[in-house]
Amino acid sequence: MLEIRWHSRAGQGAVTGAKGLGSVIAKTGKQVQAFAFYGSAKRGASMTAYNRIDDQPILNHEKYMRPDYVLIIDPGLAFTDNITANEKETTKYIITTHLSKEELIPLIPALKGREDRVFVVDCITIATETIGRPIPNTPMLGALMKVDGMFDIEYFKEAMQKELKKLPQKVKDANMIAIQRAYDEVR
Repeated sequence: MLEIRWHSRAGQGAVTGAKGLGSVIAKTGKQVQAFAFYGSAKRGASMTAYNRIDDQPILNHEKYMRPDYVLIIDPGLAFTDNITANEKETTKYIITTHLSKEELIPLIPALKGREDRVFVVDCITIATETIGRPIPNTPMLGALMKVDGMFDIEYFKEAMQKELKKLPQKVKDANMIAIQRAYDEVR
């Protein structure tokens, strides 16, 4: 089973990103869960979202997981949340930041010794420059596609276009650019 934990602030699109990823994966015949856990329900409050993906029915419906991926879409949460909680020896971290990995890791003691499993990309800048709003969920999905390789990027963008069908074409196009940029820029 593949497990993904998102660290976000309410309003940054983590729930929508988790659900979008879940919908794309579900169309391949896999079993998927996408859900969230909110502390305060206010915009800006720290929250987590989750995905589980498996070929078999998923019977676990608890928020507890040992994530394969931890996606941090709010840079401040890398410093305040326990992002390494319940990690595996292989857990990979994709962190939204303007810092390089070499600058970031010394600032977060929990990440020391995990340098080869930490990836950085500035999803907020990408979202602001492409979509016009600091909603970093789709860029984070582009970075995940690069790091994990679960889908070819062109297939994923086409599938996400369908998931975003209710949005104006201009917004869908901007999201596709954001996904591609994050895919290209993640380090």
